Amino acid sequence: MSVKNKKYGGFFITEIVVALSILAILLVGLALSLYGFAKFNRYQLTRQQCISAAQAELDSITITGKPIPDEDFKRLWPKLGVNIKKSAGTGQWQAMTLVEVTATGKSFNKEVNVQLARYILGNEPLAKGE
Repeated sequence: MSVKNKKYGGFFITEIVVALSILAILLVGLALSLYGFAKFNRYQLTRQQCISAAQAELDSITITGKPIPDEDFKRLWPKLGVNIKKSAGTGQWQAMTLVEVTATGKSFNKEVNVQLARYILGNEPLAKGE
């Protein structure tokens, strides 16, 4: 009986080592894929926040003629920045003003920029941007 155990004794240990190695490779692959999904989701969240901030600025300018005050903007979107540019309309839009809002944010090491534009009536100056 002891001769039989010596003959197959190393096979069981080798089988365990191979199984644990395969399991470790699978766990590393899972961890890397989860990190990739986390980066992608963070980028999408930052992008959505930039879209909502730019849309809110355009709505505020359209309704009140003024952008959102800086303290309110920083309270709502603390990690974002905004730039507002105003120019005269061209062509059939000459009687209107083109307002371009660019919202920027950072997701990990990637810069997120969203630019939205809208024609509005009137030529009153803006408080920030231009």
